[in-house]
Formats: sequence, structure tokens, C-alpha cells
Amino acid sequence: MSTTTNSIPRVTGLAVTACLLAGISTFLAIQAGDSQLLETRKIWDAAPHNAFTDLTRFNGDWFCVFREGQAHVSPDGALRVITSKDGERWSSAALLTDSKSDLRDAKITVTPDGQLMLSGAAALHQPAEFKHQSLAWFSMNGKDWSAPVKIGDPNMWLWRTTWHKNQAYSVGYDTAGEKFIRLYSSKDGRQFEPLVSTLFDEGYPNETSIIFQPDNTALCLLRRDGNPGTGKLGLAKSPYAQWEWKDLGLKIGGPHMIRLPDGRIVACVRLYDGGARTALLWIDPVNGKATEFLKFPSGGDTSYPGLFWHEDVLWVSYYSSHEGKTSIYLAKVRLPKV
Repeated sequence: MSTTTNSIPRVTGLAVTACLLAGISTFLAIQAGDSQLLETRKIWDAAPHNAFTDLTRFNGDWFCVFREGQAHVSPDGALRVITSKDGERWSSAALLTDSKSDLRDAKITVTPDGQLMLSGAAALHQPAEFKHQSLAWFSMNGKDWSAPVKIGDPNMWLWRTTWHKNQAYSVGYDTAGEKFIRLYSSKDGRQFEPLVSTLFDEGYPNETSIIFQPDNTALCLLRRDGNPGTGKLGLAKSPYAQWEWKDLGLKIGGPHMIRLPDGRIVACVRLYDGGARTALLWIDPVNGKATEFLKFPSGGDTSYPGLFWHEDVLWVSYYSSHEGKTSIYLAKVRLPKV
């Protein structure tokens, strides 16, 4: 396997737009079985620590969101929104900050009424009434954002919002020490109500990704720490009150998954066996199996991907520290046809 690498120049401050593009780290035509890693490029490294990404398209433009801060955990965490016409030249569209909290884990989605919805969790500076409060912001253009809206219960970290049939679904995990996850639903992305108060409570369940099948079956990919610490795959029929859980038999972090147009399911996670890395997995929901098939250039502090299927190519945002500094990367993957 051969790679071509060009180091990106170190840039500081907020005047970081097209100048970041002069030294993009690119890996071309890396084969991984029948899948092809077409390209990986560094698209942002302005802050000391850049991490926890998500990715979408809106009105023909790309939007990537992530957390900026002094460190993996630091009181100055803010949510950066960057945008691009072509996925190559990126510029800042917005920076959301809160003087009373460390804003974390940006996620972005398009609402049924045609707005961008950005969500994240505020880790409140202590002393405070709570440890965490999940928040959402809304925008018609990705640049001008509403005031934050509190979503879910205090100390419940709503991880990601997924829309299905004009209904929003989100799984929150408890941060006050009780170690369980809760399924929420919402009609507008602003008012979230518990749908299943205790969705899962074995080990330490936390980060999740939900997708929906054409028959309305919901699938939930769940990270679980503690003991046992293996990931789980949950399945439920509408109205999603009863769930069946299958053990994947491996430890995962920062999970996200997507259903391809042909029905196959791809997940992107952090794997730990043999060294931390961000990798793609095939998900078999019938048998509850996850099979790694492609590793991204990554290592150390890494994962938390965004996934988007565009023109028969899987676009993946993620972060990694394999080149020294935690930075934001964008990869394109050609998947084998069936």
C-alpha cells in the first residue's frame, strides 16, 4: 500500500479559510479489499484540539461541524461550522460559544421543513445545577443560527438526531451516574419527550446511531463501556417500545451508521484491538455481526465520524491525531457493488 502525504501548514487564529488548503494531506487510490479509499484530506486544524465531527449537504453545499478547544476536555469548547461547495475548499460559516459551558459533540441534520439543525451538549462549568444540558440551534443558511434550545432532560446527553417520517428520534445517555440510555422523540426538533424511559442499562451504554429500514424497523448501534464493554445492535418495530439487542462482540467508540441505497448498512467507529483507529464496518442486522473492511489513516485520539452518501461515493468526516495534532479529515470511499 502506498500513500502520498503533504503536511499542512500550521495556522492559528480565526482567519482560517482557503489558506488551509495549500497543504492538504491526501491519500489516493488506497485499496481495501473490494472497497477503494479514493482520497483523504485534512480540512481543518485551526484550534489546538479539533474533534468530534458530523457532515451533511444542504442546498447544494457541504457542512461539517465539530468541537474546537484547547484540549480533548477543556472549558473553552465551542462548535465550529465550516462549509464547502466542492469538499476541497472549506471556510468557516459560524462558531457557537457559551461562556458557561464546554460545548461538545456537534451533530448536524436537515429538518423536514428545510432548516439545518445543529445539536450538542453543554458540559456546564461547575458549580451549576446540573452537569450537562443538551442543546439545539437552527439555521436557514448555516451562517446565522438561532439562540440555543434546551432539548431532553438535564443530565441526559442526547447524542444524535435522526428524522423518520417527519419525526425526530434521539437517544440520550445519563451523565449523573445511573448508566442507562433513554429514547426520545420530537415532532419539531425542539420539544423532545421520552419514548422509552430506560432503553438499555447493562454496562455503561452511551453513544448511539439510529437508522430506519424501509419497513420502518429501527436499528440502533450502541457504544458500551465498563464491564461488559462490547457494542450492541438494537432492533425495534414501530412504535419502538420493544427492543431486541444483539452483542457485536467488539468494543467500539464514536459510532455512526448509514443505510446505502441498495440496502447494505455501513458503520464507522473507533476500534481498539491492535491500536486505536477509525474504520468502516459492514453491519449484518440479522445475525448481529460487524465486520471491519477499511481502515482510515488514523490513530491515537480519533473517530466520531459524519457519513453522507453522494453520487455513489461515501463521504466520511472524522478526526485523528495520527499526524501529531488532532485535526479534521474528509475521506471519500468507493464501495463494491452487489
